[in-house]
Amino acid sequence: MCGICGVLELRSGHGASIPLLGDMLQIIRHRGPDDEGIYVDGAVGLGSRRLSIIDVPGGKQPITNEDGTVIVVFNGEIYNYRELRSRLLRQGHTFATESDTEVIVHLYEDLGNDCVNDLNGMFAFALWDKRNKRILLARDRLGIKPLYYTVADNTLVFGSEIKSILRHPQVQARLDPAALGNYLSLRYVPAPQTMFAGIHALPPGHILSFGQEHLSIRSYWDLSFTAQEPCATEEDCAERLESLLRESVRSQLVSDVPFGAFLSGGLDSSTIVALMSQYLDQPVKTFAVGYEGPDEAYSELPYARLVARQYQTEHHESIVRAQDLIDLAQTVVWHLDQPIADPAVLTNYKVAELAARHVKMVLSGEGGDELFAGYARYSAERISSVARRVPSPVRSLTLAGAARLPGLRRPKIALLALSQPDEVTRLVNWFPLFDFQRKANLLSDGFRAELDESSANLVFAEQLGRTDATDALGRMLYVDTKLWLPDDLLARGDKTSMANSLEARVPLLDHRLVEFAAGLPAHFKIRRLTRKYLLRKVATPWLPPEVLKRKKQGFPTPMSLWFRGEARDFLRDHLSPEMIRRRGLFAPSFVETLLEEHDSGFADHGNLLWGLVSVELWHRAFLDENMASGQPAWDEYSARGNNQMTDNVRGRV
Repeated sequence: MCGICGVLELRSGHGASIPLLGDMLQIIRHRGPDDEGIYVDGAVGLGSRRLSIIDVPGGKQPITNEDGTVIVVFNGEIYNYRELRSRLLRQGHTFATESDTEVIVHLYEDLGNDCVNDLNGMFAFALWDKRNKRILLARDRLGIKPLYYTVADNTLVFGSEIKSILRHPQVQARLDPAALGNYLSLRYVPAPQTMFAGIHALPPGHILSFGQEHLSIRSYWDLSFTAQEPCATEEDCAERLESLLRESVRSQLVSDVPFGAFLSGGLDSSTIVALMSQYLDQPVKTFAVGYEGPDEAYSELPYARLVARQYQTEHHESIVRAQDLIDLAQTVVWHLDQPIADPAVLTNYKVAELAARHVKMVLSGEGGDELFAGYARYSAERISSVARRVPSPVRSLTLAGAARLPGLRRPKIALLALSQPDEVTRLVNWFPLFDFQRKANLLSDGFRAELDESSANLVFAEQLGRTDATDALGRMLYVDTKLWLPDDLLARGDKTSMANSLEARVPLLDHRLVEFAAGLPAHFKIRRLTRKYLLRKVATPWLPPEVLKRKKQGFPTPMSLWFRGEARDFLRDHLSPEMIRRRGLFAPSFVETLLEEHDSGFADHGNLLWGLVSVELWHRAFLDENMASGQPAWDEYSARGNNQMTDNVRGRV
């Protein structure tokens, strides 16, 4: 696991700079505290920070082929590298290391850009083809590992984190209004957009080629919902699913360093821990966070303890408090690179911080809901055709009446989504940050004029135009797998774990398992009131009944309670009328209305308010300048994060 960065300078007379690459690497040192490597050859420069997981003594990057004409820096893990290595050795290739990284350069020698098709894993890599004077960037199929780039003054600059790219003198940190508009609708910024103008995210399952002043980007993988080999019976499907689950977990246990698992007590993470326990000859190290006192109702610790007790894991817990939000919010947003309006970013950060005291790698249960239909909105979507038959005046009156009622946040969201006349608008509104009307009220007059109000709809329409899914559930799952999963869940997982120098693997997102799940019929995902039906069936012999029957929560956070209590001043300071006017993005009067409605208990605006606070924190970290030093404000958070990371490393056994 690593952080990578690099440049390809095609400007006449300019070459790659070792000091610049060192600077780009230093700001992402938390991603790889164990080692640093730099390659420079004229116009090209590649850099790597390494968190040593496999071939600890020999896997130093960059890594080359036999004659030094193919050079790679790599972030991630290739789980089938041993099989690939054996095949490549038979074909006459010579290996200098035992690392998974080296298979990439030899595969490229044989297959060129198509080398990505043979890789099973999570990855983002940059490969320099010295003979053809071109660079190849690639990102794994599901977008587990991030990769960003920009082209400025005929120079390609890329990195695992945007803050690394911002170190290049040709790159300036500027807000992209369209990206902010999409964020306010969706809770996240959809790739290839980022919150920074001119800086792009390479989409999942894509490769980028750049050289001789020519840039091309193409998709190498997509998710099909047409079953290639449908199961004959439910039992056959269950057996196939169990086999895939076992193989994915088994393959991802390969590590030369101590490892463990995140354990929330939900179906997905509990299933991973159960399978790990069956393969290992020692107790699994498990890590969970929760709440106590008035916030205990949000805590998942009782369920995590049930699983930990059943499998006799070496269990570790940490309590998250409102003070953690106050102390860590700025640091967390700095590590995220761009706002994600998901309160779970704090709990993700805290559980990673806990795990990093004991291990260097964990397995996570992320992805199960998008594969097997775990969210309530998937069940509700099945009645969308019935809701559309309700006369429009009745729908309008119902929405207006609901708006005047206190509370009922989730029912109001469902009612708004189901009342939409078309598929795209309905899906956009199933999980919005601000719906269309609130977003219009939120924006200042000047900023509203810069935005295309249909932008989020266009993002969803583009994805829906690509899928071969024909049923409503499959189309919804496709969009979530392409957008919500990589741009929210996986982004927050990668950034918060790597902030603590911790590798997080996601066995449920083995692409073979993902492809199998997509091909399952809808009734194997949702059956009557049971969501994730087939996964639940397979996991039944392994898990306590309480875990199997519990409702989906998904890292709940008492953010709303904190904003009415201990974190109220924090909230008010960041969303004060003076600060809102200074930014010029939002209407101070509407923000004040949100604050008052939340304070009074009339509405639960916790997620909305966290979304707005995140925008303010992002401005402070990346756009505001430190007036005393003339340096970007995020230099301070870089130093703070690296010092904290060093302390974590020293504390490991």
